[in-house]
Amino acid sequence: MAVLIEGLPDAVALRCLAWVPFYLHPKLELVSRSWRAAVRSGELYKARQEVNSSEEFLCVCAFEPDNQWQLYDPGCDLWIKLPVLPSNIRQLAHFGVVSTAGKLFVLGGGSDAVDPLTGDQDGSFATDEVWKYDPVTWQWTLCTPMIVPRAMFACCVLDGKIVVAGGFTSCRKSISKAEIYDPEKNVWVSIPDLHHTHNTACTGVVIDDKVHVLHKGLSTVQVLESVKQGWTVHDYGWLQGPMAVVRGKLYVMSHGLIYNQEKESTRVVGSASEFRRRIGFAMTGLGDDIYIIGGVIGPERWNWDIITTSDVDVLTLGSERPAWRQVSPMTLCRGTILGCAQLRI
Repeated sequence: MAVLIEGLPDAVALRCLAWVPFYLHPKLELVSRSWRAAVRSGELYKARQEVNSSEEFLCVCAFEPDNQWQLYDPGCDLWIKLPVLPSNIRQLAHFGVVSTAGKLFVLGGGSDAVDPLTGDQDGSFATDEVWKYDPVTWQWTLCTPMIVPRAMFACCVLDGKIVVAGGFTSCRKSISKAEIYDPEKNVWVSIPDLHHTHNTACTGVVIDDKVHVLHKGLSTVQVLESVKQGWTVHDYGWLQGPMAVVRGKLYVMSHGLIYNQEKESTRVVGSASEFRRRIGFAMTGLGDDIYIIGGVIGPERWNWDIITTSDVDVLTLGSERPAWRQVSPMTLCRGTILGCAQLRI
């Protein structure tokens, strides 16, 4: 194979290429076959880690269009189109999404897609599918399926492994089963069940290196102390509403305000009154910022139109008077956000 850069060992050349921003990688592939091979190999990803040039991105999937994902680059304020997730399930929804080891994982979920001719639901409500997206090869691949098909469940990364818990089965029955996935071994293993379930969807966040599972409408939080010890139940009485973790701290949007939620106390950090009419959006953290992405804007008193949006609003924490600003809207996706995760490449 030809050398990457004349006069330099390939190991050194890779470290040079590692400083090129990710959004320019498609252009690097056009230089030569050897450069294309380098960009499409895992070696460049390792080199980016070694020289500390890795970048943080947001991965987003919305109601429109079906199974389409986009990648947001905050450094360049631009959106990158990813390949459509090739699931046979139309309009996959209620899935879990996380990233680890530079890969994006989309797990389980279901589809309420309706055949416009027959009116039948041609999707299934809960699946065990696990899809992995590799930004190096720009490809989706199927992984070992979950032990239990599930939708509307908690999904988190703990020590590089993926923990899923709770949710609903294909019969729309709530479940307490939990399991953990090792991406390197591509293996799922059952872990202790949750102590209780509820007839609402559950979500999961990682705080202090522990998985916290919350059910909408319940004040209790179930915490995974360790895989061996299982779950403990705490009644923290946390606020209800969209949540985001920023620099290891939990933030909640409630009653038109953004709160920093500690275990047993809250503190207002900013206003969110402009989002009172917006539903179905994603709230997530990236760097020092909280992002509000997409969603649907409900009707006003004298205007009954419902508007799907691709807008993205950002609140930078840490400043004396945090203020919202808008960044580039999504270029393809719009409407209710079905999945959102951070990805480090």
